[in-house]
Amino acid sequence: MPRAQVNGADLYYEVAGEGEPLVLVHGSWTDHRSWSPVVPALAASYRVVTYDRRGHGRSTAPAGAGSRTQDEDDLAALVERLDVAPAHVVGNSFGASTALGLAARRPEWFRSLVAHEPPLLETVAGDPELEPLMREMQGRIDAVVDSLRAGDDRGGAYRFVEEVALGPGMWEKLTDAVRDTFIANAATFSDEQADPHWAGLDLTGVSAFAAPVLLTYGTESPPWFPRIVGKLDDTIPHAQVRTFNGAGHVPHSTHPEQYVATVRGFLAGSR
Repeated sequence: MPRAQVNGADLYYEVAGEGEPLVLVHGSWTDHRSWSPVVPALAASYRVVTYDRRGHGRSTAPAGAGSRTQDEDDLAALVERLDVAPAHVVGNSFGASTALGLAARRPEWFRSLVAHEPPLLETVAGDPELEPLMREMQGRIDAVVDSLRAGDDRGGAYRFVEEVALGPGMWEKLTDAVRDTFIANAATFSDEQADPHWAGLDLTGVSAFAAPVLLTYGTESPPWFPRIVGKLDDTIPHAQVRTFNGAGHVPHSTHPEQYVATVRGFLAGSR
């Protein structure tokens, strides 16, 4: 199994296809397999790299609290180790936050950047319409973390799916493999939440990012995601915005054909 030792972490990765390098960065609770619905189509035109972020899937990490900055540094180190810099980088959710955070600090690693619904809540803090909704959601997330810190990974994963991510009744609709993945990666979510900077972004740094940028959100997602994307669009002068109609937080899983067409169209136009 291909692995890379970077920054004290042992990262599992896979490579498919040939062409310009395209690195896919997954979100919380999951691993590189979340990209499986779109990898074959993307690999027809690109050298696609998927990997498990530290503490997820087959990747390991040193004991103790981590940070999103470490995930950003891991991404840079992996791109360097595989000799694929600069690369097109596509991130979803926390993976999108990771990619944007690195772009603000080390833009030289990027050919382009695609970010779907980064949960950068600090960028819209103080919005009077969103604050009551975000307080309610934060209460649900806190309850999930309480379950995880009490050692109830299955209960925390269940609450996250039912009360935060997908909605009531969805846990039973997931396959056993997907439920097992959520449970296996539960502890890392608690670690992410402990990072005081997980929801922020250096807006000044990212405003200077010169490579092409595509920001996306789904029409079925919570209302703070379009606002976050709007804030980033205002911050990055040349950014483009696309909407996935009928999709939510993971369009690469629920609407793979639409997702691939959007990403490939953007990448082709960014050359």
